[in-house]
Amino acid sequence: MAVKATTATKGKKKWSKGKVQDKVNNAVYFNAETLAKLEKEVPAYKLITLSVLVDRLRINGSLARRALRELADRGSIRLVSAHNSQLIYTRATAPVTTEA
Repeated sequence: MAVKATTATKGKKKWSKGKVQDKVNNAVYFNAETLAKLEKEVPAYKLITLSVLVDRLRINGSLARRALRELADRGSIRLVSAHNSQLIYTRATAPVTTEA
């Protein structure tokens, strides 16, 4: 009986609307500042993926894919693994040569 009395005074339980995720406003084209940052900083990253570029440079995914392809063609970064759509790159290091 006591349980019924307490729920009647409180009313019905209010359900939360859930957490709202913030909308990101990523760039859809390169401006001079972002392009300079891409060419200068990205080849120095140890792990380079699509999501790393999107997060750090605030660019959209298709732009990041094109940037990765361009840097790999230039030889600034090196492909480590390609599995389906997940491409993993690392910084390009000089090839190791052994003198005999």
